[in-house]
Amino acid sequence: MKSLLTISLLIVFASCFAWDGYDYDKGSYVEIDKGNLVRQGREIEYYDYGSGEYKYGYVESINNYGSSVEVEVYDSDTGEYRTFEMDK
Repeated sequence: MKSLLTISLLIVFASCFAWDGYDYDKGSYVEIDKGNLVRQGREIEYYDYGSGEYKYGYVESINNYGSSVEVEVYDSDTGEYRTFEMDK
């Protein structure tokens, strides 16, 4: 029950504020804006500070690691998989 409450709170928190993270492979910060439901199989919009552009991608996986959340995204425009390490 406690983990269900934690997940619910993360969903509410993520939907109210932008979610900041970093893509270590590309060496750039990313931000997932509020209003994006970050769930496996869903399309999200994110801002890539490295390119200075908003981009779209499909969430492939979400993994919770201690103080961060790893979100793997498939960018259909470039055909690349990107892994974001998001702040909790």
